[in-house]
Amino acid sequence: MQWMTVFSKELLEDWRSYKWIWVPLVFILLCIMDPLSSYYLPQILEAVGGLPDGTVIEMPETLPEEALMMSLAQLSMIGVMIIAAITMGVIAGERKSGVAELVLVKPIPYLTYITAKWAAKLLLIFSSYLLGMLASWYYVNLLFGEISFLKFMGVFFFYFIWLAFVTTLSVFYNTTVKVPGLVISYTLLTLIVMSVLYKIFAHIMPWFPNSISTHLMRFVMENNIPGELWGAAGITAVLSVILLVLSNYVFKTKEMAD
Repeated sequence: MQWMTVFSKELLEDWRSYKWIWVPLVFILLCIMDPLSSYYLPQILEAVGGLPDGTVIEMPETLPEEALMMSLAQLSMIGVMIIAAITMGVIAGERKSGVAELVLVKPIPYLTYITAKWAAKLLLIFSSYLLGMLASWYYVNLLFGEISFLKFMGVFFFYFIWLAFVTTLSVFYNTTVKVPGLVISYTLLTLIVMSVLYKIFAHIMPWFPNSISTHLMRFVMENNIPGELWGAAGITAVLSVILLVLSNYVFKTKEMAD
């Protein structure tokens, strides 16, 4: 009952702040932007008059699998920043304003408070991501060629594990500091460091969380799930669980110290 109360409260706050409207719209825009611009690029160039008369544009053929992966490329950059932005104050903001103390004095277990807020934000991100990828899949099938539903679901499932990790990482930093600005800074800095480490040590760390996108490209092109993808997804999921456990410990320790 306590968990559902906190969960429902968080969903209501997201609705009142219009997150349930603008976040799905932004995800849809991000997911369809690259496939559409890639397909209509010759017409766009001709419309703006940026080419000499008589110029013939011959664009390399884009495979449907490549078009679908364009959507993930946008989510890997802008989408991750949006996730960090909408989660940076989920706990830190309430800690800073003193609302968290009023809620926890009920008493509500720290883990209940953290996981309920984490689940509410994850539901928002899941729904937005699903709508965005469905829109991308529709246009890819319409413009580039057919991609099976099973292949689409494979891409959706594995990449969502990465988005869930990003969400959990932000929630973890919410429990360590009270300033939302620091939360988003630490989250993005951690992701940047992880990206750099993967680029340097990719040959010896094929199961690194950042490798999910790379292995997904192999999956869609070869129509076979690589063992490295299972490994990277498993490690990423385990890290998310560890971060949730650490969030509970850190939050409890800090609140009791205060």
